[in-house]
Amino acid sequence: MSDSHAGANRFEVRATADSHFGWLRTRLSVERTMMSWLRTAVSLIGFGFAIVQFFERLEQVPGAQPAILPNAPPYLGLALISCGILALVVSIWQYGWTVRYLRSGSFAAIAGIEGAPSSSNALLQTPVILVAIFLTGIGLFAFFAVALRLV
Repeated sequence: MSDSHAGANRFEVRATADSHFGWLRTRLSVERTMMSWLRTAVSLIGFGFAIVQFFERLEQVPGAQPAILPNAPPYLGLALISCGILALVVSIWQYGWTVRYLRSGSFAAIAGIEGAPSSSNALLQTPVILVAIFLTGIGLFAFFAVALRLV
């Protein structure tokens, strides 16, 4: 590639069957990455909530010794739930940025979406984003359920 073309485009995009299927593989790998983020976030939120519940129930067991730091489990639970919510927010942002990039510019010809609106509406049409938004709501509910019990 000559120097005059190097600044104009990073690479040449040709719409062929191979490049379209390559685009599809890339798009599906973005979906798999998002689902990995979701699994991690659900684990963090669930584990944080479970820690809080376990230690609350442990205090009610007859003969159990009182905790040295009684507020430590709720704070640890809040920290884990917060990490899960943060993971969801970061994953939604990363997913949106990547999908917009894959739908823009010269990739639109490969994707077969030339002329289609590339608005953020396209992001809400995928189930993985809807699940991520729903899980963010659950995480926020769990966070406030634990936080309000500390007050």
